[in-house]
Amino acid sequence: MINGKLQILTGCLLALTLAATAQETTNKAEATATPPPKQSAGLVNDWLRKESSGFSAWDFGGQFRYRFEGKENFAAPGTTATAVDFRKAGGDAANNYWLTRLKLHLGWTPSDWFNVLAEGRNSTSAGDDRNPNPESDGLDLHQAYIKLGDAKKFPFTLKLGRQELSYGDERLIGPSDWSNVERVFDAAKLRFENEDFWVDGFVSRVVLVDDNNFNEANDYDFFSGIYASTRTIIPKQETELYFLSRNVGNGSPTAIGAGLPALLTGASPRDIYTFGLRVKSLPGQFNGWDYEAELAAQAGRFKKTAASASLEQQAMAAHAAGGHTWSKVWGTPRVGVEYNYASGDSNATDKKHGTFDNLFPTNHKFYGNMDFVSWQNIHNARLSTSLKPLPKLTLTADFHAFWLADTRDNFYQVNGAPRTTGGYGIKPNASSFVGTELDIIGTYALTRQTSLQAGFGHFFSGGYAQDSLATVGGAADANFGYVQMAFNF
Repeated sequence: MINGKLQILTGCLLALTLAATAQETTNKAEATATPPPKQSAGLVNDWLRKESSGFSAWDFGGQFRYRFEGKENFAAPGTTATAVDFRKAGGDAANNYWLTRLKLHLGWTPSDWFNVLAEGRNSTSAGDDRNPNPESDGLDLHQAYIKLGDAKKFPFTLKLGRQELSYGDERLIGPSDWSNVERVFDAAKLRFENEDFWVDGFVSRVVLVDDNNFNEANDYDFFSGIYASTRTIIPKQETELYFLSRNVGNGSPTAIGAGLPALLTGASPRDIYTFGLRVKSLPGQFNGWDYEAELAAQAGRFKKTAASASLEQQAMAAHAAGGHTWSKVWGTPRVGVEYNYASGDSNATDKKHGTFDNLFPTNHKFYGNMDFVSWQNIHNARLSTSLKPLPKLTLTADFHAFWLADTRDNFYQVNGAPRTTGGYGIKPNASSFVGTELDIIGTYALTRQTSLQAGFGHFFSGGYAQDSLATVGGAADANFGYVQMAFNF
């Protein structure tokens, strides 16, 4: 049963600590006497370049990642109509599965101003009840791009082809690396860069994942923007300004075919423009204190379906966080507090759309390790802690509390889709309190190339889930545990 497996997973945190202690004790004298190793180009590259200088222009490498996940009272779409998060009766209460991701890349840099890279990815899942499975995608092209220019000699560089996009902390734009199938774009990106700041201008189309077929970009979903960053104009902090445009045509939902499951459909039509500011303190500038904040506003037009009326987009989101690290205390402990807000739609009939569009984020890093929440129609308070009891071991514990920003809007999933079935929907008279989540994670750097990680999360369902599911058997708490190994070569 999953309860027994979750107990085993939580015990892995202790096992990581004991294993780390043993290895650190054995190697303490050697590590102290040995100077820091030179920067590695990767396990395969280091070996090849040692064998022959002719490999210096080539880049061979990859990553193998293996993870077990155990879930209790999570939705398993495609199993039954009642499979929704936190539902006590019916549905699919337990889902335990293994995820494997293999990435291999080949790069060539014959000169400082020219680089080409191709990367393949194979993502598999075993035992997962979800159908279709969002974690499976047979051998496919992950990245393939050409990069032109040398910023040290000329301020402009150009990157063309299939590539990952990542900006800021990835609250709006990121590859979502936790996923077994990362996000990529077919894009053109031009960068201007000097010693004081850089500015990116890009235009892209998001790539849709279609297992057993070659993944292709959504020709109806264009994402473009201007993103600027500086670490010198305002001292001691990183300051970023951005303007992002997402323009989705009526053909997007059927971009790769009609009558397909929601997992294989593109976004609904919209023309949404996002203006934002992000600031973050630079490391070591405030005697152990740190801060960050982000504010984004949206305007434009939004359609819930291709056939529905166009609504005026009026939405915003905010993030603020701060913390302190005791660098001279054993374990280098850190404590931080954080608040996140994203607007919801207060009136479904007023020809306006107030739900913030989370765009293309890496939500797993921010709103709970269990991945129930996105940056949409939400208030989120977070207390985070971390400790390094050994140089290679990091322990973290996070506590989250969630409320809907407006009960006249839906409770949105981590992928941005609203919960509308199995008892969920717009519940204006329900409690706004969604619940609380506790996450504990241990990460151990076994070698320079290999890391081990284990985690456990528990979600205490709140009044909103209990009110929404009261007529279908009530709500239950959810559990999540995982063990992961990643090997980079």
